[in-house]
Amino acid sequence: MKETKVHIVVTGDIVVNDHQWQSNQKNTAGLNWQRFPQLSRTITSGAALLLAKLVALSTGADVHSPALPATGQLPAGILRSTLELAPFPRTMDKPDSKVYRVSEFLGFSGPASGTPTLLPVINDNINADLVIIDDNNDGFNSREEFWPLAVQSPDTSPLIIYKTNNPSKSNALWRQIERHHLANTIVIIYGDDLRAQGVNISKGLSWEKTALEFVWQINNNPILTYLAKARHFIIPLELEGAIYYQNDGESTESRLFFLPNEIEGSLQKESLGRMYGLSSSFVAGLARSIVAGLNNRDNISKSICEGIREGIVAVQKYYFDGFGANIAASDFPSPGIFTENENEVIYKEQIQDVPIRNSNNPNCRACWYIIKDKSSASLSDIAYDIVKNGEKIALKFIPTAKFGNLITVDRAEIEGYRSIKNLILEYISAKTVVRPLSIAVFGTPGSGKSFGVTEVASSIAPRLIQKLNFNLSQLQSLPDLIAAFHRVRDLSLEGKIPLVFFDEFDSAFNGNLGWLKYFLAPMQDGVFREGDTLHPLGRAIFVFAGGTSSTYTEFCGETIQDETEYKQFYRQFQNAKGPDFVSRLRGYVNILGPNQTDEQRDHLFIIRRAMLLRALLERKTLHLINEQGQAQIDDGVLRALLKVPRYKHESRSMEAILEMSRLANAKKWEQSHLPSLEQLRLHVDEEQFTRHLMHDAFFSERIEQLAMNLHEKYLLLPKDSQQGHCAEPWDQLPEERKNAVRNLIKHIPSALRKINYDVVSVTEKPEPIQFTDNELRLLAEYEHKRWSLEKKETGWKQCDLYNVHKKLHPLLVPWDSLDADSQNKIMERVTYWPAILAESNFAIDRLKSLCYCETQA
Repeated sequence: MKETKVHIVVTGDIVVNDHQWQSNQKNTAGLNWQRFPQLSRTITSGAALLLAKLVALSTGADVHSPALPATGQLPAGILRSTLELAPFPRTMDKPDSKVYRVSEFLGFSGPASGTPTLLPVINDNINADLVIIDDNNDGFNSREEFWPLAVQSPDTSPLIIYKTNNPSKSNALWRQIERHHLANTIVIIYGDDLRAQGVNISKGLSWEKTALEFVWQINNNPILTYLAKARHFIIPLELEGAIYYQNDGESTESRLFFLPNEIEGSLQKESLGRMYGLSSSFVAGLARSIVAGLNNRDNISKSICEGIREGIVAVQKYYFDGFGANIAASDFPSPGIFTENENEVIYKEQIQDVPIRNSNNPNCRACWYIIKDKSSASLSDIAYDIVKNGEKIALKFIPTAKFGNLITVDRAEIEGYRSIKNLILEYISAKTVVRPLSIAVFGTPGSGKSFGVTEVASSIAPRLIQKLNFNLSQLQSLPDLIAAFHRVRDLSLEGKIPLVFFDEFDSAFNGNLGWLKYFLAPMQDGVFREGDTLHPLGRAIFVFAGGTSSTYTEFCGETIQDETEYKQFYRQFQNAKGPDFVSRLRGYVNILGPNQTDEQRDHLFIIRRAMLLRALLERKTLHLINEQGQAQIDDGVLRALLKVPRYKHESRSMEAILEMSRLANAKKWEQSHLPSLEQLRLHVDEEQFTRHLMHDAFFSERIEQLAMNLHEKYLLLPKDSQQGHCAEPWDQLPEERKNAVRNLIKHIPSALRKINYDVVSVTEKPEPIQFTDNELRLLAEYEHKRWSLEKKETGWKQCDLYNVHKKLHPLLVPWDSLDADSQNKIMERVTYWPAILAESNFAIDRLKSLCYCETQA
């Protein structure tokens, strides 16, 4: 960045860092001490001193800041930290490329008493445009004499970036900012620092969950009341995202910035080492954009949004560059953090953002999916794109989670799988734990319960974890279960961690849920009884896969509405030791298969189907995917596979249809390759499947009748809603007018997809649906745009007076320029669509991507 005219002051707490690292290079020909590993040391700037260097690099500005004496002699009482450095892989996928990072923090050293030594700003400027403060709660916030002059003065109005790791409304610095500068202050607190203050925000489960919990906390948690007054509040979420909260005094808005294929905490791993100064590099990236915005007089919110992207890029490059491959020869901090080169680890364009729902309605929070807000396409269009082009292209800007060969986009599954992954990671790390880790997995038969958890476990420690399978419905007696425990014990004694699947654990054995009581001692104490002998199991992961219950709440009876029925269930549940069993579980996940689980809430089933179908094509019929990664599949076949109401045996049925099709020598999956209707009946409703398969043919056959029926509806309109010849019967209309109505009919399915509906051919006349006011307006606006373009392409022009001969029309203006009466007339015509479709045996399928709470409005 070129040198700017913006005056910047950077100050705050002062720290110097003592680095030490060991080199194994030995000099066999030198003195005796040179024959041993060498220990090197260096001193670098930390806290506000490091931040000032980073801001100078990022902005190119002349930064006014404190400085260490030129003599190199450190002032007495200055705060020092000592850190051990070691070489680590630059990234996980480049294990042979090493850079130095922090392997161990050895501690601080400071004054014997009082606060650490602080340093004044050199050539401080009371008229500074931008003031950046690094408050680590090490004394600066109470020492007014070291504050920047622009902050001390109540008569100045600098833009302030206030970075802190220990926020407090009682410290003197915050009170000064709140009293005189709050409207111009950007507060920055890392997510983990907020959590340490008692702000309960989840981490590493899903972006939606973290974002929504922040909104709830900022609205309800008294700890954040004073911070919520800030006009701009940024919460960086490690290397992968950030939340930006705005408060203009009348309304608030929160926005999430995120990397779609990562989650908070996923990039910074123990095996890659640690780095201090991450928050400072983020602030420097933010400052870069703000300075550019001040020079260009941009809106501050716009500069902050761009700056958050700059900050996320900077913090990742800072982390991955570390202290360099050769500490002595590498610049630290590196200027390359703020320049874009080829083969970067990250580009700004990869960082996505989305408004966060600001609602205390639990239904709204539970059903918010970023995929719905992030894509302008309907869910069905996204699903088609997934199958045709693969998840990497179709879901480029959508949060996804990958565990081995498992990829999921469903928030509920992502949160469930990540919870399980965190449990397994913690279990493996805790070397002293000897009892099994117990997890439950629920889902319908064929939903992929075993596959999902296996991939999660394999993605963690494939060489350590070994899978065992036991189906309890096939065990005949207690000795069979004891034999299974012995196999688990044997594997544990070999140094492995058995991943033990107890399929259909909820099956009957000498009564309902009869197996549960035999797992209580192994789950709680890590032992099993054989006669009078107790055998230790050792470390293991027990995965209890339900066979009769598709969800955890169903297993516990929480879905039972009738109070008498629930009491009866719970008595039986208690007798079977159900509550004791549940108390020993440490986690559970509900696996969602390709079938829709709830018509009101589960709208992502079509995405799950698409991802499953794409995976099956890649695994079983790779020859159908061309060099560009595009799947060669007929649109009708694809539509039927994605839209059929139900697969009788879940994912097994989808896989079976693929295997039953004649594709060995096919270049494209055509309709002729499908199995016969009799064979399809094994896995789907063959009539519904066929109707989706022949959707285009059915609709094309009936376009003429649909057009005639729609025109008859138009004849019922008041005369002031008609345009002369519209009042004529269908057979007397000019061909141009007939074609206009036919074209409208052809585009109805496309219009309905814009609001996530589909047209489905049915055997009996359905009941016409009614559009909501919002849906009606969206459809009318879409139809007006389509009609306007069609008119203009055939030579019509806008004029205040309608003239069919001169091709002049008063309504050839944008939708927002139409008067309310004209808009209402267009919407009135759209209301006829469901009726004329129903008369021709077409139903409008409610495949909505709206939230459940919105549909209840």
